Amino acid sequence: MTTVLRSWRVDDADALRAAVAESPDLEAQLPDLPLHDRDGCATAIRTVLAGQDAPYLNLAIVDDGLAVGNVGISSIDRRHETAWISYWMTCRLRGRGTTAKAVASAAEWVYLELDLFRLELGHRVNNPASCAVAIRAGFVVEGLERAKLRYGSQRYDVETHARLRTDRAPETPLLQLEDIVLPREQG
Repeated sequence: MTTVLRSWRVDDADALRAAVAESPDLEAQLPDLPLHDRDGCATAIRTVLAGQDAPYLNLAIVDDGLAVGNVGISSIDRRHETAWISYWMTCRLRGRGTTAKAVASAAEWVYLELDLFRLELGHRVNNPASCAVAIRAGFVVEGLERAKLRYGSQRYDVETHARLRTDRAPETPLLQLEDIVLPREQG
């Protein structure tokens, strides 16, 4: 089984649709994307997930040729050399360590290719699996943001983590990265 990180492609539309169908919790995390059919998923990939004009980058986690997850790099701040990392994985591949490998790999790549110093992430406190991913990928717990996220009518506390370029690298094995298309610089 080969797992890599790469830029999203329009031909990943069926895989994205299958991921959303299998993991309904993804729709809450991707609420502004038209993910109800193949054409909508293709549009979402073209305009958001692989959009070169966006100030963020999304990398598909690809397992044996099939896109099964995402690592997002957003809120890129060149002045302070920081960014925000987010991630999701289809239900059937959760719990295997693949997401932690993908996040650790993306972090190493960001330090080298985007020359950033600090990466931050957060997860709902009711999601211990996401916390485990963050810790295995080398992110240190920094604090709690009360009632930060709202999904529907419910608010969630968020535990924040960060990883510095100077932190000791985690022991998590890294994935290969291939065919990464960088977003165009804004401004």
